Amino acid sequence: MYGLLGLAVLLFALFSVLLPETFPTGTNLRAILTNQSIPAILALGATIPIVTGRFDLSIGFGIGLAHVVAMWLIAEHGVPWPVVVLLLLGGGVVIGLLNGLLVELAQIDSFIATLGTGSILYALTGWITGGARIVPGLHGLPPGFTHLADSSVLTVPVTFWYVVALVLVLWLCLEHLPTGRYLYVVGANPRAAELVGIPRRKVVVLAFVGSGVITAFAGAVLAAQQQIGDPSAGSSYLLPAFVGALLGSTTIRPGRANAVGTLVAVSVLAVGLSGLQQEGAAFWVTPMFNGLTLLAAVGMAGYAARRRERAGGVVGTRRRSDSLVDPADGDRSRPTDGSGPTDTPGPVMPLAR
Repeated sequence: MYGLLGLAVLLFALFSVLLPETFPTGTNLRAILTNQSIPAILALGATIPIVTGRFDLSIGFGIGLAHVVAMWLIAEHGVPWPVVVLLLLGGGVVIGLLNGLLVELAQIDSFIATLGTGSILYALTGWITGGARIVPGLHGLPPGFTHLADSSVLTVPVTFWYVVALVLVLWLCLEHLPTGRYLYVVGANPRAAELVGIPRRKVVVLAFVGSGVITAFAGAVLAAQQQIGDPSAGSSYLLPAFVGALLGSTTIRPGRANAVGTLVAVSVLAVGLSGLQQEGAAFWVTPMFNGLTLLAAVGMAGYAARRRERAGGVVGTRRRSDSLVDPADGDRSRPTDGSGPTDTPGPVMPLAR
C-alpha cells in the first residue's frame, strides 16, 4: 500500500548520496516544489474523471489556452488580474461542462470527446497568439498576479500550498462526502449506480467540470510563473499529469484513484526527474522516463483494480453464502432438533457484477 511512498524516500536518499552537494539542499527542494506544483495541480484535476472511469485528455490543451488567455487579457488589454482569474475559472466550467455533455449525452468515448475538444482549445490558442509568444511590456505584469506563483508562505513556495489545499479538498470530497461515494460507485459499476438512484450522468458531468476548473486555475498559476504566453507550453504537462494520476491509484488505496496517492506519485516523479537532470541526463531522458512510468502505472493500476475486484468478489460471496438462503427451503442454518447449525446451507444468490 505504501510502497510508492517508500520509493520516493529511497530515490531521495539515493540522489542525496550521489549528489551530496546539490540535491539534499534547501534550494533544490524549493526548486522541486516550485517546478512540480503545476504538474501536481493538473494531475489532481485529471484524477477526478479517472475516479468515474473516464479520461480528460483536454487538460494539456486547456492549461495552454488558460495561461495564454491570462497573458492576452492582462498584458494586451489591461484587464484587472482578479477579473481575469474569475474569467478563467468560468471558462473552465464551460469546457468541463462541454466535455461532460459530449461523453454522457452524446455518448462519445471520453478519449475521443476530450481529444476533440482539446484540439479545438489548441486551435483557439493559436488563433489568439497567431503562433507567437505573448510578452508583457516594459512594466511587466501586475505584482499581485505574479505573487500567485513567486511568493512564499512559511518559507515554502505558495504553489506548494495550492497543491496541499487541493489534496485536502479532494480527500474530503472523495472519502468523506456523498459526492465522492457517488463518483466511486459510478466508476466501479455504472449500472449499479443507476439501480440505487445515483444520477450517473450528472455525476460524470460534475467530474469533468471539476477537472476543467482545476485546469483553468493551473493555467493562471502557469501564466504568473512563466510571465510569457507560450502557445505550445500546455502539451508538455499532459503526460506527467496522467502519469501522476494513474500511478497514484496504485498506492494509499490500491485500485482506486485518490488524491493522496496522486500527491505521492507526483513526488516520486519530481524526485526522480530532478535527480536525473542534475546527473546530466540527456534531454530525451525526461519523456522516456514519463513514458515508461506511464506504462508501468497503467499496468500496476489495472492489476490493483483486478486484485481489488477479486477480493471484493470473494468477500461478497462469503457474506451472501452466510446470510442468503432459499425461502422455499426454510432456514436450514437453524435445525429444529437443537443440535446446532447444519453443514448444508441454502442456495446462494448469484453475486451481482
